Amino acid sequence: MGLELELDGHAAYAYTGGKAFDAGLPTVVFIHGAQNDHSVWGLQSRWFAHHGCAVLAVDLPGHGRSGGAPLPSIEDLADWIELLLEKVGAGSTAKTVSLVGHSMGSLTALECAARHPARIARIALIGTAVPMPVSEGLLDAAKHKEAKAIAMINTWSHSPRGTLGGNTAPGMWMFGAARRLAERQRPGVLHNDLAACNSYAHGMDAAAVLDCPALIVSGSRDMMTHPRAATKLAGNIRDVRSVTLDGAGHALMAEQPDAVLDALRGFIPG
Repeated sequence: MGLELELDGHAAYAYTGGKAFDAGLPTVVFIHGAQNDHSVWGLQSRWFAHHGCAVLAVDLPGHGRSGGAPLPSIEDLADWIELLLEKVGAGSTAKTVSLVGHSMGSLTALECAARHPARIARIALIGTAVPMPVSEGLLDAAKHKEAKAIAMINTWSHSPRGTLGGNTAPGMWMFGAARRLAERQRPGVLHNDLAACNSYAHGMDAAAVLDCPALIVSGSRDMMTHPRAATKLAGNIRDVRSVTLDGAGHALMAEQPDAVLDALRGFIPG
């Protein structure tokens, strides 16, 4: 079950976790990372939708089922999330919205909470780093040899356990599933997303002005956003708790979906 609407003249899609969206309930917005879509949040979105929350697991512009071009900056993505919340009426009378973001989505959640604090009750940042630099080699590959860039990211995003097939669902090949998810996005999306992460320059300033609690979830084997960077970010947030998932890489929702859900359940009222 999903919500289809129009934002800025383009189709926008959000998965609602198997329940009709109800703006009168506390809302949890799940924001995916680069070259991904709403499907990375399958377990977590469904749990909250069936435990008293309204859920929006978004496809960002130009990703998945959402139309338009991918937005070129984290600031633009943050404003798009606010526009979505305004459109559906979530958090219109009180701070009842929780933002959950992975990687690029974590930067979007951070910036949105800093720019538009009136609606946002809390944010959860998964696989995060501020700043989030991207190497010139990867940016070049994403622009000119996308298949090579996808392979590079896939290798770096999974711990050794993940690449060898250690998912809790028997028969699930995480490496292959992640590659296929990336391949089905539109040409040019990957380079756009990586460039947006690389260019985001004032994340620490956004963290310093947060007036809501934050949760940071890191993987101890994350080679894309190292836990040390998450620790540095946490030091700039007034009200923060941190969770490290032992053995997990950057693809935390795939490698340790239950542990990610448990961390969120302990932070977001259900």
